[in-house]
Amino acid sequence: MAILFDWYENPKTKDKQGEELTLHPRIKLNGSTTTDELRRHIQEYCSLTETDVLAVLDALSHFVGRELGEGRQVHLDGIGYFVPTLTCTEPVTLETKRKSTKVKLKNITFRPDKALRSEIGVLKVKPLKLRNLTKKRLTDDEVKQKVVNYLRKNEFITRSVVQSICGMTRTTATRQIRRLCEENVLVNKGLQKQPIYFLPFSENKDFDTPCHSHPRNYNSKPIYPDD
Repeated sequence: MAILFDWYENPKTKDKQGEELTLHPRIKLNGSTTTDELRRHIQEYCSLTETDVLAVLDALSHFVGRELGEGRQVHLDGIGYFVPTLTCTEPVTLETKRKSTKVKLKNITFRPDKALRSEIGVLKVKPLKLRNLTKKRLTDDEVKQKVVNYLRKNEFITRSVVQSICGMTRTTATRQIRRLCEENVLVNKGLQKQPIYFLPFSENKDFDTPCHSHPRNYNSKPIYPDD
């Protein structure tokens, strides 16, 4: 079975707005393979029973986790390297007390061995139905106007609605919302992980005029949606 993918435009920085649009492929997964399925495949490939394979996989997960928890890189021949990474639970400065208590596990990164990459063999890919990438993209002002017009008819707006009414990707919609928050066109009255956006201005006035019921706070920072 071929790997399915679609084409998406690369975001442009301000200094590259006049350059030709470039694209990148984004995979659409064909599903997922469970542990039970892997166990059956391994059992068919070698002399181990399914019970033996399950015991090995359980032990592998346990000991890999233990080694990663002790700050070690784990290398499985023919598979790749597993490495733990860290992050902070909150902003930390030189003056922060008990800095070590602010550290937590961020992720476990994986880097495949060449042997694993070679197991894929000759890559077979199949593009999905090509989206209309030649359609003229909205300018920042056009996006702003569409969002404001929507909010003059609806109480609030979300990132998915911005995607829909502006015909853009999740990443682009998030970037546009961030810009509109910085310009005080939108204000997030939801949660940081579940943002919902409102106009901080009166519907009866031009959207550049602040509303008395929602005064603009120049000292506060806008809350941005997750990408």
